[in-house]
Amino acid sequence: MQQVHTQIASQKDVPLLVQLVNSAYRGASSRNGWTTEADLLDGIRITGNALRSTLSDENTTILKLLTHTGELVGCVLLQQKQDIMYLGMLTVQPLLQNAGFGKLLMTDAEHFAKQKGCSKMEMTVIADRTELIAWYQRRGYRLTGEHRPFPMNDPEFGIPKKNLHFEVMEKLLTDLH
Repeated sequence: MQQVHTQIASQKDVPLLVQLVNSAYRGASSRNGWTTEADLLDGIRITGNALRSTLSDENTTILKLLTHTGELVGCVLLQQKQDIMYLGMLTVQPLLQNAGFGKLLMTDAEHFAKQKGCSKMEMTVIADRTELIAWYQRRGYRLTGEHRPFPMNDPEFGIPKKNLHFEVMEKLLTDLH
């Protein structure tokens, strides 16, 4: 694996982050990796306006994963709600998936959450994404049994090809060093 490091993203990073996230989740380029949602959703995963708005929230941080030359390899969105850190939009360039970058982003996200005083990570995963749920389970996340609705009528989040819902997953951070 090449040398990489995480940094906190800023508003100036929005265009590259939008390109990265949409390329990994939707459309033909997303099929180069294993995290595609192209069979479940049409449209885009995130807009620049939505991401700018998200980044303007003081409780939200996006960690970006960069190579030593500054190339954007991945990102993860973190939103703090009291002592719970919500993890979303975990993204790695499709052609670099399965190289350990996702695991590295997860580890950095969990340590960031712990530094912010959080005791638990939480995320939602589309229930149909069984391979992704299994990947998170191998990283210590567990299904809570809670389901949340998918925004079926919000084209800013994509256009569902079928009825979808989210599974809620969590991981306690008490065992992190």
